Amino acid sequence: MNLFSFEYPFIILFLAPIMYCMYRCKEQIKPIYFVHLHFLSAKKSFLKLEWLLKIAIFVLLCLSLASPIVVDKINPSNRDGKDIVLAIDGSGSMNASGFDVDKEMSKEERLSRFEIVKIIATDFIKKRESDNIGVVLYGDFAFIASPITYEKEIVSEMLSYLSHGMAGQNTAIGEGIAMSVRAFKHSKAKTKIIILLTDGEHNSGDISPKDAIKLAQDENIKIYTIGMGNKGEPDEALLRKIADESGGEFFSAESAKELKKIYEKIDEMESSKIKSKEYLLKDFYYWVFLLLALGILSYLLYREVKK
Repeated sequence: MNLFSFEYPFIILFLAPIMYCMYRCKEQIKPIYFVHLHFLSAKKSFLKLEWLLKIAIFVLLCLSLASPIVVDKINPSNRDGKDIVLAIDGSGSMNASGFDVDKEMSKEERLSRFEIVKIIATDFIKKRESDNIGVVLYGDFAFIASPITYEKEIVSEMLSYLSHGMAGQNTAIGEGIAMSVRAFKHSKAKTKIIILLTDGEHNSGDISPKDAIKLAQDENIKIYTIGMGNKGEPDEALLRKIADESGGEFFSAESAKELKKIYEKIDEMESSKIKSKEYLLKDFYYWVFLLLALGILSYLLYREVKK
């Protein structure tokens, strides 16, 4: 998006006193009396034009000093970032409490696993400044809760509306991966990542994890898998296989503290090159106004020499 602006717009304010002075502070020419004045008559049309040209020079010089620029605001969706989908298990088992052993997040509240995941995932989303992020919730089936977008506030807000059981009580890991792959349909990012989290085993859905892995491989999508809960609750063998075959990595978390560290580690492993909220490219055009002023000044000097 290109916008025309000035680097130092306050300099334009000087135009007002300059214009006023040129109008009010005219040169006082000492009168000389001749008998035949018609022989010395000046070309009034040029004198008027000369005055206008002098005003134009001052205006152009002021505009040049104000440094006119064209600002190109780069669209965040075209940045050199990554596209990430958080595939979150929303099955009935995610309603279990007691995951925050140290009570760092729950304090005195009784938070479920799903609520703790939302807190940690929201923090992760806000840190991915130059990336596009989407959210997929899965249970018996899967759906895109938030499409891949740069608007982190919207993604975080949509995540806050989710609750366990919205997609059913069972765990269809294959459906979760397949829907996450579908979320990348319009993605043009070079790096595509799925962070799949679950506390159970694949026991539902029409798409098998094997077929879902193949879909991710065909689209060159890397999958990080996280098994949360006590030992034996998540299917670690399956999660490890999904991660290995897609080029990702498997993690296990038995507490909220461990889960937070896992998301932080993934954030470090997949750090983006760009860490800025806004990108501005400036083209300076002060020279255009300066050349115009010099051109007019040269013309006036040329007329003066020819007199």
